[in-house]
Amino acid sequence: MSKLARFPWFTIGMLFAATALSFLDRQVLSTLAPRIITEFGITNTTYSRVIFAFQLSYTVMSALGGLMIDRLGVKRGLGISLAVWSVASAAHAFARNVVWLGVARFLLGLGEGACFPAATRGAIEYAPRERRSFATGIAIGGSALGAVIAPPLTVLLAARYGWRGTFLFTGVVGLIWLIFWTAGVKKRRIQGVTVSREQISYRELFANKSLLWILAARFVFDPVFYFYMFWIPQFLSKERGLSLESIGNLFWIPFLTLGISQIFSGSLTDRIIIGGRTSISAKSLMLLLAASVTPVSWAAGLAPDKHWAITCMSVLLFAHGVWITNYLSLVADLFPAQQNATIVGLTGMVGGIAGMISTLIIGPVADRFSFVPVFAVSGVAYPIAYLLMRHAIRARSVFSLASQARQRVKLSSNS
Repeated sequence: MSKLARFPWFTIGMLFAATALSFLDRQVLSTLAPRIITEFGITNTTYSRVIFAFQLSYTVMSALGGLMIDRLGVKRGLGISLAVWSVASAAHAFARNVVWLGVARFLLGLGEGACFPAATRGAIEYAPRERRSFATGIAIGGSALGAVIAPPLTVLLAARYGWRGTFLFTGVVGLIWLIFWTAGVKKRRIQGVTVSREQISYRELFANKSLLWILAARFVFDPVFYFYMFWIPQFLSKERGLSLESIGNLFWIPFLTLGISQIFSGSLTDRIIIGGRTSISAKSLMLLLAASVTPVSWAAGLAPDKHWAITCMSVLLFAHGVWITNYLSLVADLFPAQQNATIVGLTGMVGGIAGMISTLIIGPVADRFSFVPVFAVSGVAYPIAYLLMRHAIRARSVFSLASQARQRVKLSSNS
């Protein structure tokens, strides 16, 4: 049987669809932000608190959700997660003021927190070892598709059914996904990775300095993606004077480049590994290439017109796609597969904390000054994160040597 024939296309495709739905559901509010802000009569600062509600619950559930996935397994855990966030997405339609909008947003974050830990563990668990980077790129690449279709689809649905009807639509689509997921995905583990029933010691995890560097890197780069995901429509509206329809026609373009780069970079990384590089070395190289491109974010805020702004943002998100695919795949190399969802969840929690802090800063900065300082800071985040990841790789090597030495001492004492 060929490698392509035994690749778990249906399961990985369903993971792709799940991450697509997660970004579709969260991007609906971003696209509709100018209209909802006007209808509710709120400022950017107040809107930042609505975003904060999502980030707070998402951050907490990134860690708890990852632990849930490692305990319950990908099939059950992701099914529960998506059911919760689909109901929460539909609940936005019933919000009558900004408080209830924030509550719905909070519930959405509770559901979505386990999505990416489930997607990354699912890719590792079901795909052949030599195709894990490719599978990871596809699984998380759905997020880009969701972000691509969200602006034009949201504008179309809002024009026909109103913004409330748009949220109802996304909730129904999620429940349809759940039917196919429950009926079509098997519990069989292709790589023999079993659900962990053992208590994972966080004390032991945090004793590994490699993990601390990995968490520090995510704290640095995640706010950039949160900014691009939640604030670009408001930037285009406030500082470029675009209508909701124009935003819908343009906002999807950067996220299309994101999706292309996630799938492309995962496949390229696998080819580099097949060519002779170690897995860690290949992924480190890809992180370096991505980080070297991201200072283009400076130009996005200073671009003379909307087309140049979209172009620069597209380059940034292309680089982010390369970065996040190899970052998550590298985490899988540095830690046991049974702990993958837990580790990914912890990185998501730390990134969420950074995102919450940055969100509460971005709103007032945009109200008082502009979005230009935010774009400027975004341009240096990934190079800094790359340096932190180099420390993570070196710390892992030291940790492995120390573990081997302890094992030799243990064997000697037993003999």
